[in-house]
Amino acid sequence: MTKPHSFHIPVMGIGFTIDTPLKVAHLGIDSVISLVDDMLLERLRKMYSEKFNVPYEEITKKAEDLRARRITAYLNLIHEFAEKKFEKLKDVSLNQGKELKEYIKLLPETSTIKQEFNNLISKVSNISELEPWIQENIKMGSIDVNIMTKVDKENYIKKEKLPVEYNDAHAALRGYALSDLKSAIILSAGMNPRLFSYMENFDDFYADEKGEINKKIILKVSDYRSALIQGKYLAKKGIWVSEYRIESGLNCGGHAFATDGYLLGPVLEEFKSKREELYENIYSVLEPALAKKERPIPKELEMRITAQGGVGNNEEHQFLLDHYGLDSIGWGTPFLLVPSVTTVDKETRDQLVKSREEDLYLSGISPLGVPFNSMKGNSKDKERDKNLEKGRPGSSCPKGYVQLNKEFGDKAICTASRQYQRLKIESLQEKNLPKDEYNFEYNKVVDRSCTCVGLGTTALIAHGLDTRVEGAGVSICPGPNMAYYDKLISMTDMIGHIYGRKNIISRQDRPHMFVKELNLYIDYLKGKVGDASKAPTEKEQKYLTMFAENLEAGIEYYFDLLDNEGKNINNSSTIIKSELEKSYTSLKLLKLRIDNLMIFNIKRSEEVRETREIAFKESALTHNRRSIVSFGQFI
Repeated sequence: MTKPHSFHIPVMGIGFTIDTPLKVAHLGIDSVISLVDDMLLERLRKMYSEKFNVPYEEITKKAEDLRARRITAYLNLIHEFAEKKFEKLKDVSLNQGKELKEYIKLLPETSTIKQEFNNLISKVSNISELEPWIQENIKMGSIDVNIMTKVDKENYIKKEKLPVEYNDAHAALRGYALSDLKSAIILSAGMNPRLFSYMENFDDFYADEKGEINKKIILKVSDYRSALIQGKYLAKKGIWVSEYRIESGLNCGGHAFATDGYLLGPVLEEFKSKREELYENIYSVLEPALAKKERPIPKELEMRITAQGGVGNNEEHQFLLDHYGLDSIGWGTPFLLVPSVTTVDKETRDQLVKSREEDLYLSGISPLGVPFNSMKGNSKDKERDKNLEKGRPGSSCPKGYVQLNKEFGDKAICTASRQYQRLKIESLQEKNLPKDEYNFEYNKVVDRSCTCVGLGTTALIAHGLDTRVEGAGVSICPGPNMAYYDKLISMTDMIGHIYGRKNIISRQDRPHMFVKELNLYIDYLKGKVGDASKAPTEKEQKYLTMFAENLEAGIEYYFDLLDNEGKNINNSSTIIKSELEKSYTSLKLLKLRIDNLMIFNIKRSEEVRETREIAFKESALTHNRRSIVSFGQFI
């Protein structure tokens, strides 16, 4: 199905896009709601019920299957009122079709819908004459949802563990599956076999004879291999993946799932060259699985390929669409500065406006243990640091969505919690580590922040709701691209920027998205080399070498791309080449450091071998002396 727009708004944090569909779906724009925090969804459902003057019945903590029910109820409310806005937009008797004209105005100039409308409107005396055309051609944006598959906390009633279908991700999936939405669920953070198997229980995830699917699957992936493995796994269960959403490993917001040095450009090239192969391989697995289940076998199914991570202007947007044949491009971070689209409290939004490269960093604050893009000075980190100064590191863990660590018992706890950090610090103290090593490990422990609360609190503050339970601290997770945007933006201007009608970036020094990602990976590799240099192992050595070689191959790919597609990539392709050459020089110096680690390893191995040989000789000599003494005593 052709979408009205060539961009989508990905999920951001827990609260930043929690009600975005209510603001943009009627305009034909796809966006994504996070399903992490059902408590937050319930509070917003109450708020919107009061705002829209509809009955509200609370789903309390005592309710059975409360998480799934809360999610279903919230999604149904958003769906109902987004549809009402959309129907109002199509009613051209209101304000002479003012809202419909706004819908058309936002579309790209290449849109056939826009071209047809402008042609038809010039031929009629009254816009109401276009009503049949409007009903057939004007489409609403998709209200999609996101689940981080491995954030699948076990749940208990009193002390009794509930069956796996009541785990957090399972319940969220069920909540979406039972909702009225006809949209897509984005599965991110890798494969969860139990969750994937659970999807088989819901008819809406299966295609009908025509290939229509009420609830489509979108997999967020970082490379082709991951897409193939996960796509086949689901196909064996009769479930088709309708979209593979490729995300940059580091040039993105939120959690950064770095690849082993595989850059976005080469990854997209592989998808481009193997797109048909991917479809055929997965469909060949799907067909017998559906036959076995005695379900309809559609002859043709939709398979979209999209990408996101660091795109910042129309040239990059259009090149990704044209060269790689992508179906849509994700624009996330810049929309954090669009108050009419995302939900961000004023204090945090003001900080984002002022943030520069040095303020945006890859942190270790996530309780999941995955690098996390963050902004220095955010109010949640300040709250964490105050607790640390008081000698009380860690969070009280009021929501517990990331209680996944079983290091200290059978019942999982969160690594950002006060309980875990106290136990972990005690265990470190018992090890009697050297001071530097202890401080390093201690800082890693207390750096963890309560993101499952911090990433949602912004919605409470922005809507004027009480934060006594959660606290007022807000975590924020922009991508590195935020550094190049320095003002609040209207939705019209933001979309105009995406489509090349307007430029909202005042800085002239923003690097091309491919170069930016490359340099982020080089910095990431530098950190890995620095960590390994203390006591490198052979395994680390091989990993670092492989990582550097993958980056080098990526740079060579970009040089070739510029030679062949330079004019289509950017008007300043010579500048990009110059930046690539600088990056290549940095990488070569880094490779020398990695080679030196190998030399260090060889020398250390020789020293260890010599030490062992000396110890062996001394041991043998001692043994011989003892033997002589013993023999003398025996005589």
